[in-house]
Amino acid sequence: MFYVIDASIYVFRAWFSIPDDMQDGDGNPVNALYGFTRFLGDFLEHTRPQHVAVAFDNSLDTCFRNEIYPPYKANRDPAPDELKQQFDRCRQVARALGLPDFAEKRFEADDIIGTLVTSMREQGMRSTILTRDKDMSQLLDAGDTLWDYAGNRRIAYKDVRDSYGARAEQMVDFLALAGDSVDNIPGVRGVGPKTATALLDHFDSLDDIYARLDEVAGVPVRGAGKLGARLAAHKEDALLSRKLSAIACDVPIDTRRDSVLRQSPNLDSLSDLYDQADFGQALRRQAERIAGHF
Repeated sequence: MFYVIDASIYVFRAWFSIPDDMQDGDGNPVNALYGFTRFLGDFLEHTRPQHVAVAFDNSLDTCFRNEIYPPYKANRDPAPDELKQQFDRCRQVARALGLPDFAEKRFEADDIIGTLVTSMREQGMRSTILTRDKDMSQLLDAGDTLWDYAGNRRIAYKDVRDSYGARAEQMVDFLALAGDSVDNIPGVRGVGPKTATALLDHFDSLDDIYARLDEVAGVPVRGAGKLGARLAAHKEDALLSRKLSAIACDVPIDTRRDSVLRQSPNLDSLSDLYDQADFGQALRRQAERIAGHF
């Protein structure tokens, strides 16, 4: 099994859940760093993966999708400097714990994860993606799993339809129709998740919908009589949204099996990083246990 971690999910979770008055000796917040480090330590201690990677967003403000559609994620407030510097330190800790880490300037962590999952599948490995992002479900195939580690919830390939309203193979088209307010992806105006589900249950794909627009009136959903005209009027929005929602699986990174092989923790490096952050003994003892089990 290959495990891949969507780092931003867990860094942001720690940033929002741990008070920012947790600081190092220089007065810099280390709340996100502490929470992320604790999460990684717990994961390694209990799961003991052999093949694993951590995917980081190298740029929190822009990626190739902004070149296609400048308003992409423009509804989000920029990450504060106090958080940006913690991302760098989180990456250092992941590396010191022996975890292969990946980031690319023009691509998001999602794309790195998609590239790694696709490549590992071609090399005979199934994947578990540690994330809370439903968009990642488009990457699943039989034997793969989404794992919301903090919420202790696993969603297998066969569970995607019941969990999110569309099969894994349909998730990009689902987002193309319903949009995604979190990422500022427009979708088709007036089409929400329930309507998107009904359309894809009936037609199977976005291309099928637009090839058979005259049949839309027969879909068992409220307002079906006017839905075909709405879909036709917003076709360009749907196609743009599909392009924005699709995870790129061709990021130029090393995708050999050896590139995601976990290494033993570097206890000296971890000790230095923990000293800089003014962390106590609990994380150090955990790192020693992890190294002892390696």
